[in-house]
Parts: sequence; C-alpha cells; structure tokens
Amino acid sequence: MSTRPLGACGMNPHGSPAPCRPSPSRSRGPIHGPLSATGLLLLVVTLAAPCSLFAQEVIDLPGSDQRLGAGFEELFSVGVMDGEDWEMLGTVAHVAFDQDGNLYIVDGLGGMWGGARVVMPGSDGMRVLVFDSSGNFLRQFGSAGEGPGEFNRPTGFAVTRDGTTIVADAGHRAYQLFGSDGSFLRMVRGSEGDRPAGLARALLADPRGDAVFTGNFGNRRALIGGGDAEPPTSRPITRVGLGGEVARADTVVEAWLPPRAEAEIKLPANIRVGSGGGALSGLKQPLVFEPPLLAGVLPDGSVVHSDSSAYELRVTPPDAGEVARIMRRPLRPEPVTPRVEKDYLKEREARFGGGGGGRVGMVVASSTGGANAPASSESFSFDLPEPEFFPEIPIVRALFTTWEGRIWVRRRGDEPNSDGPIDVVTGDGRYVGTFPEDAVEMPDAFGPNGMAAFIERDELDVARVVVRRLPAAVR
Repeated sequence: MSTRPLGACGMNPHGSPAPCRPSPSRSRGPIHGPLSATGLLLLVVTLAAPCSLFAQEVIDLPGSDQRLGAGFEELFSVGVMDGEDWEMLGTVAHVAFDQDGNLYIVDGLGGMWGGARVVMPGSDGMRVLVFDSSGNFLRQFGSAGEGPGEFNRPTGFAVTRDGTTIVADAGHRAYQLFGSDGSFLRMVRGSEGDRPAGLARALLADPRGDAVFTGNFGNRRALIGGGDAEPPTSRPITRVGLGGEVARADTVVEAWLPPRAEAEIKLPANIRVGSGGGALSGLKQPLVFEPPLLAGVLPDGSVVHSDSSAYELRVTPPDAGEVARIMRRPLRPEPVTPRVEKDYLKEREARFGGGGGGRVGMVVASSTGGANAPASSESFSFDLPEPEFFPEIPIVRALFTTWEGRIWVRRRGDEPNSDGPIDVVTGDGRYVGTFPEDAVEMPDAFGPNGMAAFIERDELDVARVVVRRLPAAVR
C-alpha cells in the first residue's frame, strides 16, 4: 500500500506516493528473441528517460513466518539495588560493545515524564561504565563540565569497534572522542551540515571507524521547518566523518519524508517571536502513525533503512548514493479507520488529559546589543492543534543490525501501538525466520560472537543490563 519507491509520480487516493515505474524483479530473466520496431522505439524512449542508471535489486521475501526458537544463553548482568557505585544504575541511555566484547553503559540521572522514563542528558550524574566480556568492571569515565573531555549537554553516543567512544555534545557544539582506556582524545567541531547542538537522535557507529551515521531515527513527533528556512522534503541519513578537526557530513541516502500538515499554532497574547511568528511560522506537524525513519549499519558500511508504512528494507552500499537493494515481504499495513482514530484519542486523553494535540514548551532567547551584549530568555508553552492521522499503521516498528550482518525487524502487534513478532533477515536478502510475539525482546545493542545487551528493569524497578549470547543462525 503506502510504499515509498525511489521515484514517485503523483499520489495514490489514500495519500501515499504512486510509483513511477514497476519495480524490477529479482527472478526476472533476460529477454530473448528479436526486437520489433515498436519494441526498439520503446527501448530508445526508455533509455532517454531521466531515470537512474544505478542497478537496483528487488527481493521478495516469503509471506509466511518460519518460527525461530528463543533459547538465549545468559552471560552476565549489571545493575543492583544496593552495592558498589558502578553496580547501581540510574537511567541507562545507551549500551554498546567493542570488538573485544567489552560492554559500554552510558548511565545518567533520569525521571518520569508523561508516564514514561526519560534520560536527562547533561546531568551531573552522567557517566560511561565499561565491563569486560565476562561482566567484570573495568573502568568508568565522564563528568559534567565545560572543558574538553567533560560532558556539556551530550545528546548522542556511539562506540566504534576499536573501543573509541564518540559523544555528540551540544554544549561544546562538537563531537568528543575518548579512547578505549577512557582517556579524552580530541574534539571534532561540528560541520555546517550536521550540528551536534541540534542532535536529539541516535548515532550509529561506522564499522570501518572514524565516523558515525546520523538521522532523525525513530522520531515521529518532532515538528519540522519554521522560520525563514524552507521545510525539508526528505529525511537524509548522513555519514559524519571524524578524521579531521572539523566533522565532514555527507548524505548517504535521502529517505522519504511523509507529507505533513502545517501547524496552526496560536501563541500566548504576550509572546511575539519575530515578524509573522518568526521561528514558529511554517512549522509542519507530524501525523499520528506517521512511518518512522529506522536504520542500521551492516558490517561493510552499507546502510539499511525503512521509511514507509510498507514492509520494505532498503540497502545503500558505501559511497553509492542510491538504494541498491530492496527486500520486502507481502504484508499489508492496516488502514487507519475512524474507529482507530477514536480509540487513539480516547487513550491519549486518559493518559495525558485535556484536548488539543498536546502542549509544547519553548525558550526564546534574544539580545538587544552588540556581539557581547547579554542575552535574555523567556519561556512559555502553547497548545498544538488537533492531531491529523497518517492513512495507514506502519508494519515496521524497530530495526537493528548485528555484527555478522543480520537485520532484526520488529513488526507491529495486534494493537496499533503494540510490539509484534521479530523477523531476522540477512543483508543480502535471505529470510532466516521469525521470533513469535512476546518470545523475545529486541536487543538494545549487538556485539561480537553473538553477544547482545538488553536494558531491563526488575520487579522492584531497578535498572539493569543483561548480556546474552544469540544462536549462530540469528547473529
């Protein structure tokens, strides 16, 4: 239904893009026999059309599930209610492995907001804990501050295979790099194309080193556009090279951005933000059930992403600039009916209370003098308009990649916002099988030799990280 092909011509009746051309089939063979004059003319016209010459492979995966067993071997766990400082976790913001199987835990202070536990980046309690492949504590590093090597509103974390920890730090407007021993190595200033100050998203480490991939991964709630800038028309996935003094941002692939409605925001009477609304003018409001942008990185540096409501995994090889492989399953997204909309609004009202599309808080900074004049700020909040709905409920809810090149895909469950089965697919397009719903949780990080880390909370709400080993077939 709402698949987003590389090229799109017009819109389908339900609002999703219509394909420009039929997708090529993996099993389609060469055409034999003589070409007629009409066929030759069509061939010439086709070759003259402004289509990409990049070869694209489409792989149709099976439609029925093949059940996988969930016998994972538990290796160790970290996190207790009472113990040593390094054993007691607050709110785990990120977990990762290096090539030696060492586990990295980014731990910070946290709290509750809107019924969900959230991390508060930049808090004084944020630190990085490191454990070896048997769960023995090795070291911890990181402290709050404004100097080099100190956390000043960190927004994203990644660990490369050699154990380099990369921190996108909004306060420093830079990426900070720490060695495998926890020592501060250097700071890489953010480039114009990727500002760490604006990062509130995941970083994906490039297996080849010295780079991360960034994007608006998994975020379906952010407003876009605003101010004098033109609103974006895509969701780019960017590779940020960190080999020099300044980060180099290069777009890997332009993922699809679903159409969004302009947000008619009414500010409080005593608030004016520039002429015509300034930073708030032209904001686009996301749609409920809008397909998220999900991505992972394969061992060779290829990026696999999902950006539509259909079950389509798109693979872009390193330096290709275009999707080279599409893997899809014949699973149809569920339409958003008036009943689905009504149930969503009822559930939201019960959880948050009130009407409208929710409340947003902002801080407006201004300066009345020269370059060194003090800045002032004013905080306020306002209501968003009533939500609008995407026409379909996306099939894919989460996507991760393993060190050996498997792709784990979490599908939706029976309810619109519930988790369902997990598919395992290889990077070259082979379907391995499916873990049934509720059989396993999606790992929060994959590591070498089948290691996987799961962020959990026990019956007393104590945070812990459990490391398990996966069977060979799904690594």
